[in-house]
Amino acid sequence: MNKSLEEVNASVNTNRPGTFKKILAFFGPAYMISVGYMDPGNWATDIAGGSKFGYNLLWVLVMSNVIALLLQSHCVRLGLVSGKDLAQASRENYPRFVNFFLYILAEIAIAACDLAEVIGMAIGLHLLFPSISILQGVTITVFDSFILLFLLNKGIRKLEAFIISLVALIGISFLIQLLIAKPELKEIAGGLKPFIENDEALYIAIGIIGATVMPHNLYLHSSLVQTRSFKRTPGEVKKALRFNIADSAIALNLALFVNAAILILAAAAFHKNGMHDVVEIQDAHQLLAPMLGSMLAPILFAVALIAAGQSSTITGTLAGQVVMEGYLNLRLAPWIRRLLTRLIAIIPAFFSILFLGESATGKLLILSQVILSLQLGFAIIPLIHFVSDKTKMGEFVIPAWQKICSWIAALTIISLNIKLVYTEISELLVTSESPILVSFTIVPMCIFCFIMLLYILIIPFITKRQQQHDRGFHEDFKPLVLDFNSDLKRIAVTVDFGKSDNKAINKAIQLGSKNSTLVLIHILESTNAVVYGEDAFDHEREEDYQKLKQYQEQLTNQGINTEIQLGFGNPKSAIPDLISKNNCDTLVMGTHGHKTIKDILLGTTIESVRHSINIPLVLV
Repeated sequence: MNKSLEEVNASVNTNRPGTFKKILAFFGPAYMISVGYMDPGNWATDIAGGSKFGYNLLWVLVMSNVIALLLQSHCVRLGLVSGKDLAQASRENYPRFVNFFLYILAEIAIAACDLAEVIGMAIGLHLLFPSISILQGVTITVFDSFILLFLLNKGIRKLEAFIISLVALIGISFLIQLLIAKPELKEIAGGLKPFIENDEALYIAIGIIGATVMPHNLYLHSSLVQTRSFKRTPGEVKKALRFNIADSAIALNLALFVNAAILILAAAAFHKNGMHDVVEIQDAHQLLAPMLGSMLAPILFAVALIAAGQSSTITGTLAGQVVMEGYLNLRLAPWIRRLLTRLIAIIPAFFSILFLGESATGKLLILSQVILSLQLGFAIIPLIHFVSDKTKMGEFVIPAWQKICSWIAALTIISLNIKLVYTEISELLVTSESPILVSFTIVPMCIFCFIMLLYILIIPFITKRQQQHDRGFHEDFKPLVLDFNSDLKRIAVTVDFGKSDNKAINKAIQLGSKNSTLVLIHILESTNAVVYGEDAFDHEREEDYQKLKQYQEQLTNQGINTEIQLGFGNPKSAIPDLISKNNCDTLVMGTHGHKTIKDILLGTTIESVRHSINIPLVLV
């Protein structure tokens, strides 16, 4: 199985002198996760909750944050100890049809999250620049897709620094707005007492939970912690766990401050002044100035909204990559993955605003967060199973108290979701013009999802007991089969008549023996070659063939068995084809030396070839 986010896996060196520098080297992943806890979807649920119910739902934010911290610590543990992200662990432990179902749900969650980010950024642009409509803002958000590509090519630490800067901007903006609003501390303290007023409060509370404990964050965090390089000894793993959990605690409490600030701001500015139905973010922005008597508050509000949308969309894209690679073992070029995720979010946002008007954005945002909450159980349950399994985690299995708290949190969220779905379907059956259609479409889908939820909840308990009873803990262990007589017979070497050829051919000679045959491969990429393939005859083909012959003659004169092969068209497909036809058992490639722009436009040949061959690949 490939490493999670392979291009940045173990790319940050943590072996630094001094405890403080070592801790700083581990800090970063949780801040990238934390932006998902303060994205525009959170704003919508917090504003709706604060304006409608004042400070009464503040306890839901605190409870959600505690649950989030517990679950994110499990993600840290899974990633650091097993070396796998949540999607990879699921693919190894569940049947294919279950994994495909979980993958679809994860993609829906990412699309719902990205939907909130698209709308949030569009609203932010509209608020700062009124000449830009929300519909135009939605279209503009396509172009932010490439910021991630640029930053990721600069290294994971540059991306983390960018995200932390945006998080700091959001935090400072809301701190200033709170100082302007001057909320009553006594009333804030009263909001920490658990209380649900009615079904509408429950709907918004579930939206807050979904907006806080986001499913895609669980997948992403278990991958991002693997970007740190450290010795895999028990002592070093314990240190890495401790530092990463501290990182999570700081980052998530900062996210709690932002969410609480939004809810408190809405309660102090709107609920207290008798405005109980502020749902739209743009309405909240317009009302801040007259309510608080300051023109600075709405400007800071809009700037923070854009920062929240931009930072969240970056982490959402990375989560999409983790999910697709983990569940399907399918890797797309980053720019394709980014545009695909963004288009899935833009299309419903564009048409909703086009047909329902800009007033529909608030309800659409809250709906997206409720959808996220409904997906939570399908990500939480496998996570708890994995970190509770001693056969997978060894001495790093979670303690009993964490198991109990985790299952209580999971069952609470699932129970609330079941109640919400039941209430919504009951109302739909009564109010719908065609209840039969609802009965034969939505109801069966909900029943199927419930059965799948029971499956992933119960089956691991049964299979775990069977494995322990029938086979013991290490029945799958098999002795190594060592082969000292293997000899590389046919070694393929890709050449492009550049300076990397010398190193690649020399490395191939070192790998082989007197009985080995070098197969020199060159791919002709001219327009003629792409269109006509092997039937392409032009000056470039003849020239390249003669160069291959010169290499062959030089190597043959040195007693090295050499064959030459000329391929045509795209190297990503032509190289694997020639490898297969010539029965090669090893491939040696020199790196092409492309930089950021060429990689984005052309993709990396090595990455595509690596996933298309089943023999060892040596990079020089």
